[in-house]
Amino acid sequence: MFAAHVLSMLGEVLAEIALSVLVYRLTGSPLLSALSLALGLLPYALCGTLLSSVADRFPTRRVLVGCDLLCAAGAAGLVVPGMPVAALLVMRCLLAAVAPVFTGTRAATLTDILGTGDRYVLGRSVIRLVSQSAQLAGFGIGGVLLLAVSPRGVLAVTTATFLASALVLRLGTRARAARTTAGPLLGSSLGAVRWLLADRRIRSLLLLAWVPPMFVVVGEALLTPLAAAAHASSGWLGLLMCGMPVGAVLGETLAGSLLGARGRARLMAPAALWAAVPSLAYAFDPPLWVCLACQVATGLAITYSLGLDRRFLAAVPESLRGSALTLLTAGQMTAQGLAMTVAGAAADVVPVPTVIAAGGVLGVLLLPFVLWQVHLADRAGTGTPVPLAGQA
Repeated sequence: MFAAHVLSMLGEVLAEIALSVLVYRLTGSPLLSALSLALGLLPYALCGTLLSSVADRFPTRRVLVGCDLLCAAGAAGLVVPGMPVAALLVMRCLLAAVAPVFTGTRAATLTDILGTGDRYVLGRSVIRLVSQSAQLAGFGIGGVLLLAVSPRGVLAVTTATFLASALVLRLGTRARAARTTAGPLLGSSLGAVRWLLADRRIRSLLLLAWVPPMFVVVGEALLTPLAAAAHASSGWLGLLMCGMPVGAVLGETLAGSLLGARGRARLMAPAALWAAVPSLAYAFDPPLWVCLACQVATGLAITYSLGLDRRFLAAVPESLRGSALTLLTAGQMTAQGLAMTVAGAAADVVPVPTVIAAGGVLGVLLLPFVLWQVHLADRAGTGTPVPLAGQA
């Protein structure tokens, strides 16, 4: 599973950097460049809601392999020569539509393999480390490839990586039965979402999962126009895009290896608050090397997930585990997509460093409120009855 995750993540990252550069070269618009990234996230809202129960209702290996094959087909469409920008953005949106199902299914499968205790928390941490390491490799390789080949040439690589991931999953993972098969797919998905959002404790934890990443990605979404304004090379762009994954890998590795369960739980609140702080430095229009340092510092905030993962899993009934993890990821990615879109639109009329700094200010003001909601929900507890399988 980890090998397949590396392959699929590498393909996704190469597609992101190549498509962002391609759209910016064709249009010169920071908004459309950021939108090429955002459209990889916005479909999570619809598909994560309507298809959330897929992770519980179908055999996991079949779902994961099917998602990779659909992604390979979508990636192949991005390579077609002469495709207009609007069509590229639509294809990117379709490619992203299966992502919440894949991510939620994979996360739920981890509980089958590792259980629901500390091993699961560390397993999720390893998955994030794999993701960030794949981003490091993808952004670095993508930056170098763009010096030698066209963005469409880089996009061609993604089809092969998704196909390889599908093959690894099909041959290298064990078949597992579905958790439940009761009820129609759409009704089960919507019912699960309603139940999860009605529970105050789960709702507050979902909010905590969704809000900090919104402020983390503002700077990331605007790295292409930021580098272009500084007349930086594609290699510098790749280096800037590596900054946040470096910080995330460093933070997850240190927190996962040096802290116990109690220490990781205590780290959750300060790490979540830290998510917006480094962006404040952009108010001073810093040079690129300072921007790189800010990206690394921002990546450290991902360590808040170590404390959040265990609390969230403990609050969710087993019958809705796949749906809950799909909803968590869907909301998280949708929030990031919206933040990228707003940041890109603002950067069309306001200098990029100013937009990033404004996002930092907003985050510093909003994140304490989110953490206070989690505290209030913990004090109040929850009286929502746990649904049986298929009755959500």
